Amino acid sequence: MPATAQDATEDTPPVIHLIGVPVQDGTHEKGCLMGPDALRTAGIRETLEGLGFFCVDHGNLTPRPIDNQGDPANEPVGKANHFDRIASWTRTLTDRSYQLARTGFPVFMGGDHSLAMGSVAGVARHAAEQGRELFVLWLDAHTDFNTPSTTESGNMHGMSVAAFCGLPELAGLYEPQLVPPVNPANVHMMGIRSIDNKERELLRQHHVKINDMRVLDELGVIRPLMELIDEVKSKNAMLHVSLDVDFLDPDIAPAVGTTVPGGATLREAHLIMELLHESRMVTSLDLVELNPFLDHRGKTADILRDLTASLFGRTIFDRPTRRPGPRHGSI
Repeated sequence: MPATAQDATEDTPPVIHLIGVPVQDGTHEKGCLMGPDALRTAGIRETLEGLGFFCVDHGNLTPRPIDNQGDPANEPVGKANHFDRIASWTRTLTDRSYQLARTGFPVFMGGDHSLAMGSVAGVARHAAEQGRELFVLWLDAHTDFNTPSTTESGNMHGMSVAAFCGLPELAGLYEPQLVPPVNPANVHMMGIRSIDNKERELLRQHHVKINDMRVLDELGVIRPLMELIDEVKSKNAMLHVSLDVDFLDPDIAPAVGTTVPGGATLREAHLIMELLHESRMVTSLDLVELNPFLDHRGKTADILRDLTASLFGRTIFDRPTRRPGPRHGSI
């Protein structure tokens, strides 16, 4: 099972902290603010409790208001839609993430991927207090390493990794300043298949590790994932997993506003989660970009619930067999 940074063992599983982060200011598509409640409806808490964990659902986070008016240092140069709103979410969530990471295993239920600006920052602060590095496994179709000067859309869910890695153009999101930023070389991305032109050069400059779908097609998921796990273990580091719905192929998981064809299969995703479980290195999790408005009868919410269960140790032998639906056109 995943372990907390402090004292989780085989005999003392960590408390799982579920917290909803219904932010959708980072994207142009409306609906992902309903994601946390869709995961609750899918039974994420009951599923984890069925695996023997004690879960606390802290409800949905409410951002505290901020006032950046008249402070040029906090204004980004370039295009950043809803910057102040995202700053409000980020500052509130950074503090909450830090608090939850100190006492258990936080699961951040989104909401768009801008929530990682706060969830990762708070966990990184906790890791630093433990004298440990933080690694991030970024499961996504996109690298989200844009800045206000490189973005093509201005949508801030595409700037999340750049923010928590401390790129100066996004420093105004944090108050007080981001301490410590995540080392970009500690960010490992899998499933990537969409990168903006200017973003590509930033990724090279900062040595972010990228395993795109070409790599996964050629090598499978095991080799790049085990390289990450071995590195995390060798440094006694902590590992945060950030799972975007669009990591999966949209034919499997349709409930996302940023679909990119050619994503991971369901079996690949479960294998990643099972290997992460066996590693016992994961300490926190994001579940993001779930848009129930675009889903088919809760299909994608059910998939995220089941992938979370795999991360916490459910095997294929434990999964309930689903009854087939009615055959269309039959009598």
